Amino acid sequence: MKFVKAPLTAALLGVSTLGLSVAAPSETQATSAVPIDVWALRDVVNAVDLSPDGKHLLVHINPSREGDYLLQIYKTDDLSTPYRTLNADPMEINSARWVSDNVIYGTAWQIKRESVRRQEDDTRNYATYFYDLKANKFQQVRGRFSIASLLPDEPDKILIGTGVAVDGGLGNDPSAAFRPQSYYRLNLETGSRELVMRGTRKYANYTFDSQGNARFAQGADSDGTVKSYYRKPGESGWTQFGEVYDQNDRENLYRFIGGVYGIVGFHHEDPNIAYFVEALNGEDKAALWTFNLETGQFEEKLFQAENADVMGVGRHSIPGNDKLAFASYPGAKMERHWFDEEEEALYKALEEQIPYSHQLSIRSRSYDGRTMVVYNQGPKDPGSFWLVKEGQLAKLGSRNPLLNQDALADVKFIRYPSRDGKLMIPGYVTVPNGEGPFPLIVLPHGGPAVPEVVTYDEWGQLLASAGYMVLQPGYRQTVGWGKELFDLAFHEHGGTMQDDKDDGALYLVEQGLVDPDRIAMFGWSYGGYAALVAAAREDNIYQCAIAGAAVSRPEVWYNDIINSNTPKAIDEWFQGRGVKYGTNPYAEVDKVNIPLLMVHPEDDSRVLYYHFEDYKKAFEEAGHTGEFITLEDADHFYTTLMYTHQQQFYTKMLDYLANDCGPGGL
Repeated sequence: MKFVKAPLTAALLGVSTLGLSVAAPSETQATSAVPIDVWALRDVVNAVDLSPDGKHLLVHINPSREGDYLLQIYKTDDLSTPYRTLNADPMEINSARWVSDNVIYGTAWQIKRESVRRQEDDTRNYATYFYDLKANKFQQVRGRFSIASLLPDEPDKILIGTGVAVDGGLGNDPSAAFRPQSYYRLNLETGSRELVMRGTRKYANYTFDSQGNARFAQGADSDGTVKSYYRKPGESGWTQFGEVYDQNDRENLYRFIGGVYGIVGFHHEDPNIAYFVEALNGEDKAALWTFNLETGQFEEKLFQAENADVMGVGRHSIPGNDKLAFASYPGAKMERHWFDEEEEALYKALEEQIPYSHQLSIRSRSYDGRTMVVYNQGPKDPGSFWLVKEGQLAKLGSRNPLLNQDALADVKFIRYPSRDGKLMIPGYVTVPNGEGPFPLIVLPHGGPAVPEVVTYDEWGQLLASAGYMVLQPGYRQTVGWGKELFDLAFHEHGGTMQDDKDDGALYLVEQGLVDPDRIAMFGWSYGGYAALVAAAREDNIYQCAIAGAAVSRPEVWYNDIINSNTPKAIDEWFQGRGVKYGTNPYAEVDKVNIPLLMVHPEDDSRVLYYHFEDYKKAFEEAGHTGEFITLEDADHFYTTLMYTHQQQFYTKMLDYLANDCGPGGL
C-alpha cells in the first residue's frame, strides 16, 4: 500500500469531524503545568473500530466531562456527521466491536448497589448486547460472555464463552485456565444460543481455531495436577501432551500465575501445526515454538528474546489472513520480532507518518486491505486513532485531545543492579522538562504478578508535568522478564521486592539525576501496599508515601480468598504476601516514620474498604499524623474512576507532594 502526505480531502477531516466536544478546563490551584481538569478526563475516544467491509466506523466516545459514553457510527465515505448515535440508557456502553459487516457486539454496565458485599463483588450490573445496523435494533444476551471466535464460514454466527477475566484490565487472570467455561454458537439474527462445549474440571478451558473448532484444552485433576490436551481437525477425542504440572510444587508458580506460557494460535496453512509460548529445556525465558499435532512434539524454536519472555504473537492485519506476522516481547516498548515482511513494511510506513509514533497497532482492517484503523500510544501520545483510506491518512480522535503532546515527557528504559547482585532490574523513567537533579517519585505497579511495559502512563506524565522524575521499576515478581525474576520474589513481599524499588531510586541518585533528599513513593493496589511498607522502613530514603487502594490487612484478605481447594504452592504464595511471611503493614504501623497520604475508593472490589478503615484507625492510635481521602462510589480500577474522582485525587496528590511531603514539601 502506498501512503501519501498530500492534504486530506474533506471526507477525511480530523477529530472535530467526529463530533468531539470537550469543555475547556476550569481554573485550578494544581501545581501541574497542565490543568488538573485536563488530566481528570475519562478517555474521550475510547475505541474506534472498522467494519470488515470497510463501509462503517464505530466510535466509542465520551463527549463531555461527566457524561456517559456513546456509540457513534459513521459511514467511511462521509465522516462529516454520525450516521447513528446510540446509548444504552439507563446503562452505559463500556465496550463495542464489529463482529460482522452489520453487527456490533459489546457490553454495558450500570451501578445498582450501594456497596461492595464481598471480595471481587461489584456495585454494577452488566449486560452483553449485539446491535444490528440494518434493523437499527439492540438485542440483549442473557449472561456475560467473551468472544471465542468470529466463525468466518458462518457470517451470521459467532462463538462466545462464559466467564470474564478477573484481571482488573491487566490482561492476566491466574485462574483462567482452571475456571470451567462453556461455549455457545450465538445466532446474530435471532439471538438464540447453541451449546458447543461445556467446561469441566478436567477440560476447564478450551482454545479454538479460527473456524471455531476446539483444538486444545487444559484442566486440573483431583490430585492437583494440571494437564493439557489436543486434538486434530475432525477428531472428537482428546490426546494428552506435554508435562504434567503439580500445583503443589512452587517451581510451577510462574506457569500458573504469570500467564505467559500456552498456545497462541495455529499455522495459517497447516492445521496440524500450532504455536506455543513455552520455556523448554530448563530455559529461563519463554520462547515461541511450533508444536506438531501429528507427532505430539514441540519441534522448532521460532524466536527467543535475550532478556525477556515472548508474550504473544500478532497475525496479518487483513481479516481472514491468519499468517503469523510477529512475536512480541517486553523492552523499551512491547517489541516485535517480524516474520511477515509485508506487515513489517506496512508498520514502518505508518511509523514514518504518524506523529510521535511509538507503540503502533492496526486495530481493524477491511477485507480488501485498503481501509484500516491504526492506534498509536507512547510517551508523547496518550492514545490516538487514525484512519487509512485509499492511501490517505487522517487522525480520527484521541484519548485526551486537550493535552499538548509537545509538552509531554520522554520515557527512558533502564536496567539497574539489585543490591543482592542476583538481577538486573528493568525500569522506566519519565523525565520531566528542565535540568536535574530532580525530585523523584517511585511508582511501583499493582499486581504484583503482572506485566508492565510503560508506553503512555497518565500518572507518570501528570507527575512529570509537575516537575517530578518518575521511576516505574520492574521489581521481582513482575511478569515478562523470565522465571528467575518472578521466582526470587517468593515470600519477599516487603523484603527484596521492596529493595528492588529502593535500589532503582538510589541508582538514579548515583547517576546524578535525582536529589537524594527529595524522594517519595506513590503506588496503587500492591503499589499502595509497597508505599505503606516504605513508610515504615528503617534508614528511610523517602520523604513521604502516598498509598492508593492499599492492601494493609493481608491476613484478613487471605481468609477472604483462601479455600480448601487452593493448591499448596499457591496457598504458600498467598501466605507470603504479608500473612505468614513477608511484611504486614498493619502490624508495623507503629514504625511509620515519614508523612503519609492514604487514598481509597469507597466501593473497592479488589482491595476492600476495611483495609483503609482499619489502617487509618491503627495509624491514628499510634499517634501519627496523616491524611486520608475516600473516593466516593469509585471502584479499584481505572475505568471506574470518573472525572470527579480523578479531579479530587490528582488535586490532593499534587498539593500534598508540594506542601506536606517532608520538611517544606518535595
